[in-house]
Amino acid sequence: MKHLDGLRARYGASPLHLLLLLCSFALALYAGIRLLKGDPLGVAIWFIGAALLHDLVLLPLYTLTDRAAQALTGGRPSSQGPAPGMSPVNYIRVPGLLSLLLLAVWYPLILRLVPGYRPATALDPDVFLGRWLLLSAAFLALSALCLLAATARRRRERTAPRTRGDTA
Repeated sequence: MKHLDGLRARYGASPLHLLLLLCSFALALYAGIRLLKGDPLGVAIWFIGAALLHDLVLLPLYTLTDRAAQALTGGRPSSQGPAPGMSPVNYIRVPGLLSLLLLAVWYPLILRLVPGYRPATALDPDVFLGRWLLLSAAFLALSALCLLAATARRRRERTAPRTRGDTA
């Protein structure tokens, strides 16, 4: 057991963490080799284009959107908000992120850009937009319920009478 403690002290985490990290690197290497077998130049162009699109277009766009949401919600963390030290804009960020993630994954079907979907699957392609909108609304509603619960809990904590044993 002493050698495991020495490894943990040098590495900073458990041996299981190291093993899982090495397995993930091996899997990524395998996927990279398989990916580059087909069209290495196309893959390299795609990765460079994705990095440039993210850094030059998407990052400024979602930074501006986040700043606007912070301005609208008074979004700086405070001790007076729904949860101490937590920004109220997080209750918009999380459902927005989930909704955009679903859109990014399923946009060809949501925007009806797959012409052969019905013949290939015998399923109706017209349901994806409605389902994405319903899921987005459900994410926002759940987030609103969490905000209400956090606000109510915070109010209850502030108005609760303190006993002599309380230290604050």
